[in-house]
Amino acid sequence: MAPTTIREATTANTHATVAALLAQEHGCRRVLDIPCGEGAFVNRVRAAGYEVHAADIQSLLKIAGVPFSHADMNAPLPFANDSFDAVVCIDGIEHLERPFDFVRESGRILRPGGMLLLSTPNITALRSRWRWLLTGFHNKGKTPLDETAPNPWHHIGLMSFPEIRYLLHSNGFRITAIAANRVKLVSWLYAPLLPLAWLVTGLVFRRWEKDPVLRRRDAEVRRQIYSTPVAFGETLIVKAVCTKPA
Repeated sequence: MAPTTIREATTANTHATVAALLAQEHGCRRVLDIPCGEGAFVNRVRAAGYEVHAADIQSLLKIAGVPFSHADMNAPLPFANDSFDAVVCIDGIEHLERPFDFVRESGRILRPGGMLLLSTPNITALRSRWRWLLTGFHNKGKTPLDETAPNPWHHIGLMSFPEIRYLLHSNGFRITAIAANRVKLVSWLYAPLLPLAWLVTGLVFRRWEKDPVLRRRDAEVRRQIYSTPVAFGETLIVKAVCTKPA
């Protein structure tokens, strides 16, 4: 029987890019997809031969025969320690009240050396930063949220790349790959801003950071910020390894 066709509720090419990053991990078998939604990514990785478990705050899964768990990403996850080789969170982190708790829980349920893959709207892109300068709102969060009707679909926690890096690196992960789903043609219109932004960022880092070790870290962060996926990508995709001891 052919796999069920389900619409990917995210930006174009995000699932394919995340799957390609996942495929690079040899020995990765057990995968948690959270939040799984209707199951488009579940379908993709199951067809690729992974043992996949789906989880979400409510059951919208349209695929039979896949283990599913109700899970609140702001709370302890209902899985044992070291349960998975990879945790995939596609467009979920920006909806959370407690993203630090989710990352710590992901580290708990991953085996040592396991992978966390996150995708999120890329507010570090020059296009989004320009929108913020002019309006006070980022791309993918263009207008104020409805305060009278809060719901899990709201982007209450849009995060820049440096914030995501801090979130991961301060909680037992190290970033090993940075990608984007695509670079839209309109994003290249902001390329003339890149040299000035690169220069000013470097001057600010040097002005305010005197520790030589942290200066080397800052140089790495600046290179990452102005890499093509981060400076121009639509959706930011990050892969990080769990560094807890075996």
